Amino acid sequence: MLPFKTLQEAESAIGRSLTTAETIWFNYSANKSDYYLYCHNILFLFLIFSCVPLYYIFLEIFFRKSIQTYKIQPKVNLSLSDVFRCYKVVMRMFILVVGPLQLVSYPSVKMIGIRTSLPLPSLWVILLQLGTYFIVEDYTNYWIHRFLHCKWGYEKIHKVHHEYTAPIGFAAPYAHWLEILILGIPSFLGPAIAPGHMITFWLWIAFRQIEAIETHSGYDLPWSLTKYVPFYGGADYHDYHHYVGGQSQSNFASVFTYCDYIYGTDKGYRYQKKVLQQLKGASNANGEQNGGSATFAKDD
Repeated sequence: MLPFKTLQEAESAIGRSLTTAETIWFNYSANKSDYYLYCHNILFLFLIFSCVPLYYIFLEIFFRKSIQTYKIQPKVNLSLSDVFRCYKVVMRMFILVVGPLQLVSYPSVKMIGIRTSLPLPSLWVILLQLGTYFIVEDYTNYWIHRFLHCKWGYEKIHKVHHEYTAPIGFAAPYAHWLEILILGIPSFLGPAIAPGHMITFWLWIAFRQIEAIETHSGYDLPWSLTKYVPFYGGADYHDYHHYVGGQSQSNFASVFTYCDYIYGTDKGYRYQKKVLQQLKGASNANGEQNGGSATFAKDD
């Protein structure tokens, strides 16, 4: 809850006029407790888990032929009933684990210094902190994910998430309850190292889950903005990890590719991509020899 009763008090305290964003934040949060504001994450996560994967369902229903070329495992097609079953399991886990975890984790968030006060951080500060959170989470998640692929970790915990060898958006948070708790640690470390504003924390939780849904979507869409993020793995990168399944010792990183490259756990994926490129080149060459267009050959 903000310690100001009026806009004038807030402006006097920070020594300048409030920006438009700060005025909106003041009007919304002035009489709300920090705990109430933190619990907005529950609503955000529910909306993200429920709505974002519908984008890919929409594309499949109305633009199936147009996007088929971007489907990573085109031979695998789940029915709507299978998709809904996945969503029901995710929502049950959300109600029993994710929601309660958000409710009881507020003291730790308060302890590390996540604030709701004015002034709001600048856009550059928000972007810098979000970048830090993604890097910290990715590195920590990499090692936890590798642990979950040891025999005990996989058989007892991680096997649930790998039930989908061809993942879908709704399956991003589909996991054993203990895995959900364990993987909450990497998500929390970034804000603990570089604590920011509650709005930054909201954005971090939202962007991380949206990113996870994209990498589990089963589609490598060329218009995705993440294509412009350096070292970003994406759907094709993570889909390979699911395709290989329980025997996978490749592509452990959650967001970027540098950890797998540094520690040599992307060799299988890179070899597969190299072979596919060679096969594509041979196919293009044969097509040109048999009357195919030169333009097609240049696409290699």
